[in-house]
Amino acid sequence: MIIHKKSGVVSRMIGAFRAFIATATLALCALIVTPAAAGVLQCAPYARQVSGIELYGNANTWWGQAEGRYERGHQPREGAVLAFAASRSMPVGHVAMVSKVVSDREVLLTHANWSYRGGVERNVRAIDVSPNNDWSDVRVWYGPIGGLGLRSNAAKGFIYPAQASQVAPVQIAMADRTAVTAPHGAF
Repeated sequence: MIIHKKSGVVSRMIGAFRAFIATATLALCALIVTPAAAGVLQCAPYARQVSGIELYGNANTWWGQAEGRYERGHQPREGAVLAFAASRSMPVGHVAMVSKVVSDREVLLTHANWSYRGGVERNVRAIDVSPNNDWSDVRVWYGPIGGLGLRSNAAKGFIYPAQASQVAPVQIAMADRTAVTAPHGAF
């Protein structure tokens, strides 16, 4: 009979231990709300938010998506998005909004996820180093070294935001009181 009591105590202890482990596991799972990468701000959603250019997907697809939807070109304009090409160091490309045009070969960019993972940088320097002055090769300020990056980056060009359309004046419909009316039921 004493043996049965001991095995009952052991069973209850094992059950209590299992309940404790289950509760602790649930508590730890509650602390892990999202994967770490889900909270990192990416360049494309940020560029879309600050520029108003409604393109989606990886940055290296923006240039092609913009064709026929947005004006594209090789001259910087404030509010435009500079689309960088995919490369070994940037396999999904990069996009950044032009916050200010300093000269035809220098702009200030506002963008995310460049110098620091998920970080936002505002008004950082970028210069055109392309031989044809067409912004196809660009050096961008890089935070960890406190200056322009050591390498240049291939770019496809600028995507310009849609211009606000001119609002036509409102016209109010009015009845023509001078017209002769047909007698009722004449149709």
